[in-house]
Amino acid sequence: MATSKSFCLFWFSFLATLLNVALEADARAFFVFGDSLVDNGNNNYLATTARADNVPYGVDYPTGGPTGRFSNGYNIPDFISQAIGSEATLPYLSPQLTGQNLLVGANFASAGVGILNDTGAQFVNIIRMPQQLAYLEQYKQRVSEIIGQQETDRLISQSLTLMTLGGNDFVNNYYLVPFSARSRQFALPDYVVYIVSEYRKILMRLYEIGLRRVLVTGTGPIGCVPAELAQHSRNGECSVELQRAAGMFNPQLQEMLDSLNSEVGSHTFIGVNIRQTSLDFVSDPGRYGFVTSKIACCGQGPYNGIGLCTPRSNLCPNRDIYAFWDPFHPSEKANRLIVQQIMTGSTDYITPMNLSTIMALDAVENV
Repeated sequence: MATSKSFCLFWFSFLATLLNVALEADARAFFVFGDSLVDNGNNNYLATTARADNVPYGVDYPTGGPTGRFSNGYNIPDFISQAIGSEATLPYLSPQLTGQNLLVGANFASAGVGILNDTGAQFVNIIRMPQQLAYLEQYKQRVSEIIGQQETDRLISQSLTLMTLGGNDFVNNYYLVPFSARSRQFALPDYVVYIVSEYRKILMRLYEIGLRRVLVTGTGPIGCVPAELAQHSRNGECSVELQRAAGMFNPQLQEMLDSLNSEVGSHTFIGVNIRQTSLDFVSDPGRYGFVTSKIACCGQGPYNGIGLCTPRSNLCPNRDIYAFWDPFHPSEKANRLIVQQIMTGSTDYITPMNLSTIMALDAVENV
């Protein structure tokens, strides 16, 4: 028993040392793809209604104003950037993303998008996944003009990537309206199989482009967000049908990631089960310092769940006690807690290893 305990202490000390080495080294580039959970301002440059460019969005951000993030402050990519010792990535459409700023990485995400190109059709002008991938190719060309092709390939292969998709394929597609086109085309189990297979193509394309560490998130508790409670709940209960959809999607997503990793022969794709973390907030908000996980801090109507956050919305005075900032998106505090699980969580939250372990192992390989 003593020997086992000593070995565990040695192993944890060893990993901590490697992590310090990783953080002290030049920060790796960070790329972000996906939807509004991770968009940090691309949609500000587009003619779309899927924007967060009005107050009180950003009320707790250092600048005190809206940035395009669907948050009262920082979002998930921001906290990951901080954890890996990097600057926050700029939106790919930002005119500031030039020169040395390109070497930090880029955020290609766009609110409203999904795995499927017809998801979020009501938002019209958003950066759908084929275009996000095309922008990555364009990014590589721009960087190669600064540091050369060989160094660009190294930057890409040693980078970290976050991919967040799936929720909109249910909320803003399959369940958007009764008898939607996709719900008439597929029964729910068949639809889940279909979107997971389409997701696999997107992830494989990332691998072909050269990315080798990709965090892939599951859907959140889409049936429990204030927007769904406002429309379908009488007593604060989650939408059974949407929770059923998430319950089908996440396990099949993890199975697909395991299959992809077997195919490429490495742990390239890391499954981040954000649904588990968010359900912790929903089932026991008090444990995490939240007063409520049902009412949005900013919104209107039942549960503050109607529409989005606007200058005329109800606004809570203390954002840190709300799990949800607006009818769909976590608060800054919730985002911070989610990233803590990404960094140090068990395999209940991130599989096959957490980001701290990944960084420690990569530090050794890249020495």
